[in-house]
Amino acid sequence: MRLFALIILFVAVSFSAAARPRLTNFTWNTTCLNDSVSFIITDDIAGIDSVKWYFVSPPVNREDSSNRITGAKYRYTTPGTYSVTLKTYRNGVEDVTVQQINIVAPQNIDLGPQNITICENTNITLTAPSIPGATYTWYYLEDTVVGTNTFTATEIGTYHVAINGCREIDSVNLFISPIPTFDLGPDRILCTGELFTLDATAQNATYVWNTGETSPTVVASGAGGTYRVTATIDGCGDYTDEVNITFTGPAFPFSLGNDTLLCAGESVTLDAARPGATAWAWNNGSTSPRVTVRSNGTYAVFVNINNVCAVVDTIEVRYSRLRDFSLGNDTTLCRGNFLVLTADHGTGNYLWQDGSDQATYHVDSTGYYSVRVQIGRCVEMDTIRVTFQDSLRVYLGEDTVMCAGETLLLRPMNAGMQYKWQDSSSVNTFPVTQRGWYAVVAENACNRSVDSIRVNFAPCDCQLYFPTGFSPNGDGYNDFFRPRFRCNIGQYRLSIYNRVGNFIFFTSDPTVGWNGMQNGKNAAVGTYVWMVEYVDLAAAKFYRKTGTITLVR
Repeated sequence: MRLFALIILFVAVSFSAAARPRLTNFTWNTTCLNDSVSFIITDDIAGIDSVKWYFVSPPVNREDSSNRITGAKYRYTTPGTYSVTLKTYRNGVEDVTVQQINIVAPQNIDLGPQNITICENTNITLTAPSIPGATYTWYYLEDTVVGTNTFTATEIGTYHVAINGCREIDSVNLFISPIPTFDLGPDRILCTGELFTLDATAQNATYVWNTGETSPTVVASGAGGTYRVTATIDGCGDYTDEVNITFTGPAFPFSLGNDTLLCAGESVTLDAARPGATAWAWNNGSTSPRVTVRSNGTYAVFVNINNVCAVVDTIEVRYSRLRDFSLGNDTTLCRGNFLVLTADHGTGNYLWQDGSDQATYHVDSTGYYSVRVQIGRCVEMDTIRVTFQDSLRVYLGEDTVMCAGETLLLRPMNAGMQYKWQDSSSVNTFPVTQRGWYAVVAENACNRSVDSIRVNFAPCDCQLYFPTGFSPNGDGYNDFFRPRFRCNIGQYRLSIYNRVGNFIFFTSDPTVGWNGMQNGKNAAVGTYVWMVEYVDLAAAKFYRKTGTITLVR
């Protein structure tokens, strides 16, 4: 007997282990006191019907729980360790997961100066208070690094630290100064009367020239001489350069022309060929008398005149700001919202698809929207499609009792185009032949809607009989679709739909039938779906029936 009992116990334990529900993994975004803690299910949620969260065990009030699959949140106002319970339901089966969360209060820390600038290719060490046993998580850009109370920062950005999961208020903004690359160029001999700009521009710099000027640029002219500049770069130190400029020979007027604006795809040829010119040196490396420009930039050329002196000129070539114009990608919005399309590129001419001429356009209905923008002689156009969707409110009807042997066809009213039944199917109508709960889940870009219905079957004492077809041709025979019955009925409602779900006919009088008309015209020949609800007054029972009727002429 003992051996038999042990075998029974082993089988029971094995069965219990095999039947144990699987856990549903979840995590959270913060453990900081008074923060809004978001709980996120990390497993696939596609097969989950519903959930129940318990943020405090045992719950004290209604706020300690939630039934949201996504977006579950709770705010802890007292430090401590809490048990968080997640009950997950898949096809009616409950899975239970319990995890511990440790809520801590923030530390009062100081990471140093709010703004720090370092030089390119260097770094700085940020230091938080050293707390025995604490965990440190550093945040910068979109990255997180788990480490110690010190962190080596090398990239531009804002740096935070979380101690024991609690993100601190203090932060450091790190800036980086590039190593300057300014070059005053080689010593030059220029023709008399030339004006030559020396440029020492660098990022995060202050300047001191030997001429006493403190701007990033100075103009060399007159008698010439040696020009020297010291640029002090924040975080990097001092950088110095100098150049000798000599003026000689006759004056030689020279110009590349006015600055120019191009449209997308255009080019311009800059011409520096002049009588007496013997050599050319462009700032893009070319030594030809002419260059063709296809991109934004400042273009300069030194032209040697009779091998005596040089003249110089600069021209700026810019492309229209319409170069990268776009209204954005096609988009879908929920009805009741709106979208503002902007084509604003400053002073210009705007023309939308309806003739309006503003730089922006207010969109609140589905359609295609296009705009033509003209600035100067440059023109660009773009089109976008905007779709609006309704919020879903799926409805299966009231709980009902069917006659034994009948079939109830459930239709997901207001479910949109994407929905699933409790068995994961997506059929237009779901046939019910057995008692139980039936549910549908509908989703679109606006929301997620769920409804369920309980269906029972029982012997029917009060039967309604409907024909399977009728021919409303005026011959006095079978011209109306209506029921035959021999009992007292109340709360009668008959609805008829076509095969794509459009409403056709309704009556609350069982003696009134459908005559085959729709909107004053003969309805199309074919099959229609009907649904009837009524109460057997004698038995005080509510019934619902569905079926199909074929209309012929």
